[in-house]
Amino acid sequence: MMRIAMLHSRIRAEEKLLIDRLESRGVEYQLIDLRTVSLGSASLDWTQFDAVLERCVSHTMALATLRYLESNGLPCINSYRVANICGDKLATTLALEEAGVPTPETRIAFDTESALESIEELGYPVVLKPCTGSWGRLIAKVNDRQSAEGILEHKATLGSPQHSVFYIQEYVSKPGRDIRSFVIGGETVCAIYRTSDHWITNTARGATASACVVSADLDEISRRASAAVGGGIIAVDLLETSSGSLLVNEVNYTIEFRNSITPTGVDIPAKIIDYVTSVVEKNSQANRDSIDSRFVGVPVHA
Repeated sequence: MMRIAMLHSRIRAEEKLLIDRLESRGVEYQLIDLRTVSLGSASLDWTQFDAVLERCVSHTMALATLRYLESNGLPCINSYRVANICGDKLATTLALEEAGVPTPETRIAFDTESALESIEELGYPVVLKPCTGSWGRLIAKVNDRQSAEGILEHKATLGSPQHSVFYIQEYVSKPGRDIRSFVIGGETVCAIYRTSDHWITNTARGATASACVVSADLDEISRRASAAVGGGIIAVDLLETSSGSLLVNEVNYTIEFRNSITPTGVDIPAKIIDYVTSVVEKNSQANRDSIDSRFVGVPVHA
């Protein structure tokens, strides 16, 4: 019988749904709160697990843990590579561009003057984002030079690594909504519109979710975006341009889906667990035996 470790930092509605689907399929699992662990200690034998499902809110904790576990041969979903790319907007942009996936025009600057030059080269309005972050936090729409000067000065004064790189993106005028598609194991399983009066259309910020038909174009660009970052369990955020074409804005790796199940009618957590179990089944016993016998575990508090 397969056994799954689910990494988390808190149990949200998504994790509860995943636990329910694991139990309904009779899959053994263990919840591991990364806030309580010490990687490198010997309290837990990680070789008892067939795979790890990463569901941690903290990108930093998730990234470090995935790197550690994969270095010892344990399959992780999503992988360190996927988390590393998707957790960094610059890395995501580069991966999409390298794969030929359409994405908004972007500039990177390290100084306020060069940032101003880049902004004016793109033309107002532009969007300033931190390279790491989620839920639409610390994102600013910059409408003119006066606003740009004020925001850039503020970021430079804060001085943290999060603000030391200016990620500048063209502003795409969208029709009061964007699209989020869900790609699991290379299949676009469903999509939603996220509609809001505000220009930021995250459901975490109050946007309304409704069903979006997965057209051939949406399916193709979603699957290409997923492949560009390494595949797995992915949510792709897309913008509709005035010409009707689609641009991939961001790609997410620890996906939230509770607001998307009802409008789409798709059991997304079931699809996720189906994918996890399929990955385990594809791993041969030989691959499992290759896990270093010297692998050390971590303490877990149930």
